[in-house]
Amino acid sequence: MVILHAIIDALNARKNRALRFAEAALPSSQYQAFRKLFLGEFGRDGLERDLVRIIAEHEKDRNR
Repeated sequence: MVILHAIIDALNARKNRALRFAEAALPSSQYQAFRKLFLGEFGRDGLERDLVRIIAEHEKDRNR
């Protein structure tokens, strides 16, 4: 799944940038809470998991 890795790489670059913005704008304690919530939504247990599932389903349907 080369496309999945390319999408995850692009997503990670954007997540890192968004986290840098948040770190610059929030006090340390608020940033830590935001980071945990943000990565929960967009990280391996959130959007990344959804993308893996969506792409796997698409590949399965395509190969039928």
